[in-house]
Amino acid sequence: MPSAPHPRRRWLSVSSIAPVVGLIALVVSWERELGGVALAFVAAILIGAVLTAVHHAELIAHRVGEPYGTLVLALAVTVIEAALIVTLMITDGDKAASLARDTVFAAIMIVCNGVIGLCLLVSAIKNPVVRFKEEGANALLVTVIALATLSLVLPTFTTGSPGPTFTGPQLAFAAIASAMVYGVFVFVQTVRHRDDFLPVGHIPDAAGHQPSQRQMRRSAGLLVVCLIAVVGLAKTLSPSIEDAVDSVGAPQAVVGVAIAMLVLLPETIAAICAALRDQMQTSVNLALGSGLASIGLTIPTIAIATIWLDGPVLLGLEAKEMVLLALTAFVTTITFRSGQATILPAALHLMIFAAFLFLAVNP
Repeated sequence: MPSAPHPRRRWLSVSSIAPVVGLIALVVSWERELGGVALAFVAAILIGAVLTAVHHAELIAHRVGEPYGTLVLALAVTVIEAALIVTLMITDGDKAASLARDTVFAAIMIVCNGVIGLCLLVSAIKNPVVRFKEEGANALLVTVIALATLSLVLPTFTTGSPGPTFTGPQLAFAAIASAMVYGVFVFVQTVRHRDDFLPVGHIPDAAGHQPSQRQMRRSAGLLVVCLIAVVGLAKTLSPSIEDAVDSVGAPQAVVGVAIAMLVLLPETIAAICAALRDQMQTSVNLALGSGLASIGLTIPTIAIATIWLDGPVLLGLEAKEMVLLALTAFVTTITFRSGQATILPAALHLMIFAAFLFLAVNP
């Protein structure tokens, strides 16, 4: 009697098919008006592509080791996120003038409060004290805060151009500075101070338990396909999101929040899974690394895209958002200062995230 298929082989089969299904759904649904059933079908495929992306990212991370694995997912998602923002800004015109600001700010609030809060919560339920490396966490945090202030706060106070915008030279400076700082951070994370970003008590896996080089290359290719499908399907769903936002009378910034949530789903799930395995440092790398990549790559991309974009690009935050950013920076600094945390910081971060969502809908 033939033996039943091994669960892992079955999952690998599904993980190979799901990216192709997502890509086919993207091609079929691109630039078409979808009804309720079709939208639900696309949403289901989107969720499947997200889960598959997480699987392939974790396989790559298992092969290359930390912190390279988390960096792969953060970079891949953010590159395509930036492409999605530029595409929407080109197609929607002046209506999307603030989309880059809204999406990047939403990404920071999601990862620094929503993802960090959830990861601390699930880890603190198992362990009264959650441990991570304060050197790595604080290095990530201070870089995120510095770039967020440069790119999202300063445009509100500059006087060279009307409104919360940069002049051309100012935007070029912010783009170059963001890209250079991000490059230096990647060097620090992966070469100079790599140990600061490894999970507490990290022990490298034996070579025999690692995926093969061939499996890693295959997963890398399928991860790219998954992420293209995720962002493309998110764009397919974005008109429905915009219509829903308009129908309830919510601010346009909610569109940026929804897009950021969709794009960050793979990293969010991967971070929570790491927290469940008591690898809080990996969760921090994924969460804050995503926020850092979102700023460090999106702002330079927007600066280049302004060559073709018509109209202003609104980058400066309003007073309410700046207060939330300052509160996030303060609370996160306290959370990471000692390399350990309890369930209380989890509650604080989730409270700030809830306030962000509530005020986004009801400003």
